[in-house]
Amino acid sequence: MKKIRKGDEIIVITGKDKGKRGIVLSVLLKGKKLLVDGINTVKKHVKANPNADERGGIVLKTLPIQGSNVMLYNPATQKGSRVGIRVLEDGRKVRYFKSTDEVVDVGV
Repeated sequence: MKKIRKGDEIIVITGKDKGKRGIVLSVLLKGKKLLVDGINTVKKHVKANPNADERGGIVLKTLPIQGSNVMLYNPATQKGSRVGIRVLEDGRKVRYFKSTDEVVDVGV
């Protein structure tokens, strides 16, 4: 079970976007890299390609961020929190915030 999944709200803890929050769009390389909406955007110079009807110029592109540089956002404490995995009595695995000991969601 992954600690950070697609659709989770995260907060960046290091780097140029430190303190920013965003929603995970996709998880790449088995959870090592994350594509997050509005985080790690760069300006990329693109060459025109008339065969594919693409214009040249400068475009904003979102690049992946390292998974170790983010934490899952805890709305109860308004901060990032570490996440653990525990097994319930009925055998289901769930993620929980280690700081408040509350369940994030119920997994299979």
